[in-house]
Amino acid sequence: MFLFALGYFKIQALARLATAGAYFLTRRNHQTNIFAPSAGGLQHVELTQMLQAVEGNLIERDICIGAKELVPSRLVAVRMPESIVNERRRIAKKKAKKKGDIPSKAHLNLLAWNLFISNVPSMIWKTATVVKGYPIRWQIELMFKSWKSYLHLASINTKKADTTLCYLYGRMLLIVLNYALCPHIRHHLWVKKKRELSVLKLVRHFQALADRWMHAIFQSECVLRRFLQRACATAARLVAKASRKRQTTAQILRESLSQQHEAIEFAAAVNA
Repeated sequence: MFLFALGYFKIQALARLATAGAYFLTRRNHQTNIFAPSAGGLQHVELTQMLQAVEGNLIERDICIGAKELVPSRLVAVRMPESIVNERRRIAKKKAKKKGDIPSKAHLNLLAWNLFISNVPSMIWKTATVVKGYPIRWQIELMFKSWKSYLHLASINTKKADTTLCYLYGRMLLIVLNYALCPHIRHHLWVKKKRELSVLKLVRHFQALADRWMHAIFQSECVLRRFLQRACATAARLVAKASRKRQTTAQILRESLSQQHEAIEFAAAVNA
């Protein structure tokens, strides 16, 4: 399953994933050509016109994306609250004004919606689950923040090429080791404590152990294994997300998937 932020939207990449049998979920890029099945084959979709006819706040349509690739997908549209829509339009007008331009009426109308594109089958993810799943992309932003702010990839003070490469390779090695251990600790925290992992806390934890970590790497395999066991055991106590009353995005998605699986199992039992 690939989850893309809008800045990484590329039809060719989505087409390759679909061909390989992989799933994706992304926001709709405003330049994307959308086609819908019709009696004569495929017909180009004018999103503004289609959404103007919608009475509810959530719709789904089977579509194909891309003028050449024609990737079969689902379009999920969610109407946003008026306060958010007004803020989006204000920002759009401000940006256009700086360029000496005026945003089109169609563009302003589309800002009233969140538009998602996914090829995950509806039997796996129902419409509402697609909407709940997308906010998890924030974890991607947290990952980049951890690289930039906590592992200091954005502040290289070296001047010589060899020194710079040494610094970068060391930081990249630390990144690889961090994220290699991340799934194990995440799973342990959820199974044992029903708590979610804080990526930033985990990076800070291993960053504090960096010197001892590098020292252990150059010793025996047994020494390194004992060090990692202790580091992971300590992490399990220190890197959980803070408790809060409202549900996290992952909890909301997990609950949605659980309800859907229960419904599928019930339907299978009835139809058996």
